[in-house]
Amino acid sequence: MRSVADALGQTACEGTSFVKQTERGSNGLTYRDAGVDIDAGAALIRRIAPAAARTRRPEILGGVGGFAALARLPERYERPVLVTGTDGVGTKLRLAIDHDRHDGVGQDLVAMCVNDCLVVGAEPLLFLDYYATARLDVDVAARVIEGIARGCELAGCALAGGETAEMPGFYGSGEYDLAGFSVGVVEEGDIIDGTGIEAGDALVALASSGPHSNGFSLIRRILEQQGRNLEDEARLRDALLEPTRIYVTALRAVLDAGHDVRGMVHVTGGGLPENLPRMLTREDLACAVDLDSWRVPQLFVDLADAGGVDDLELLRVLNCGVGFVLCVPDAVADDVIATLEAAGEQAWRLGEIVPNPAGATHGNRLIAGAGDARLEGSWRR
Repeated sequence: MRSVADALGQTACEGTSFVKQTERGSNGLTYRDAGVDIDAGAALIRRIAPAAARTRRPEILGGVGGFAALARLPERYERPVLVTGTDGVGTKLRLAIDHDRHDGVGQDLVAMCVNDCLVVGAEPLLFLDYYATARLDVDVAARVIEGIARGCELAGCALAGGETAEMPGFYGSGEYDLAGFSVGVVEEGDIIDGTGIEAGDALVALASSGPHSNGFSLIRRILEQQGRNLEDEARLRDALLEPTRIYVTALRAVLDAGHDVRGMVHVTGGGLPENLPRMLTREDLACAVDLDSWRVPQLFVDLADAGGVDDLELLRVLNCGVGFVLCVPDAVADDVIATLEAAGEQAWRLGEIVPNPAGATHGNRLIAGAGDARLEGSWRR
């Protein structure tokens, strides 16, 4: 077997380096020759510094560019509990890359993380991002990260730091991937965990801004089968790439008003059937969604028709216009809806909590609880 030294054209003898040395000052290989541009990374940090500065909170110590981010806990909390969430953007990135639409996916990344933390009642505190690419394009990366900063502003959290990785030979030319990590804080006595949910409680929905960041593998397959070219269909392209809605401001308004919120759901992968039961702690309860309570946006209807997607499958893959759900006592549901609408959201009564198994069918419903979700009646979109 050939030794490492043999492979490098060296003799493996004592005192001999395994690596051939180039003479000082000669034109040897550099990191840039290998596909990693350190100078570009430094230029990106300088470029995004103003955007990060706009997100700064008083609890943050130091600035962007250090090895680690430092933050104090807000002083108003007596028994603070840290809440963490991490996520990515998924194959929605493929559309963004293919159509040079990099400005919104940063908000998608923040939304997917902070909306998850919001479910337990947490206030978003800070956010970190991870941007990986084959070769760093400072202009593209800056557009993405400025979108991340914009999302942080909407969520009220600080862009405290992140990581940019150049990985030549791992990603294709022009490709990149995103991941994010958020940290929030909630008073221990104010954690929303679903334990207070009872039969008869109301479900209140908040509208989505589109597919958000889920179901794009199915969406892309439908478009491919239909031979659709998004370069020629600007309205469809814009609708698919609309950034994920961030619900922090509206939900903080509800919580700060003292409304009794007993459970919350961020409608992500799995849609209503898979996510609604996650707020239930009792197997004898289920969520009954009135499928006639909202008009499903035409985008979802067109995708379902084009792909021949079954109604239940559609609800499991895409949010179908519902991005977030609250569970509140029936008596306060109208007040909660009014608070949400005053904060700029479109909200409505989506359904109710019912015994599981549910009783007789009344109307067109989705029943989601312990076990498989099911449709009752016919869903007339």
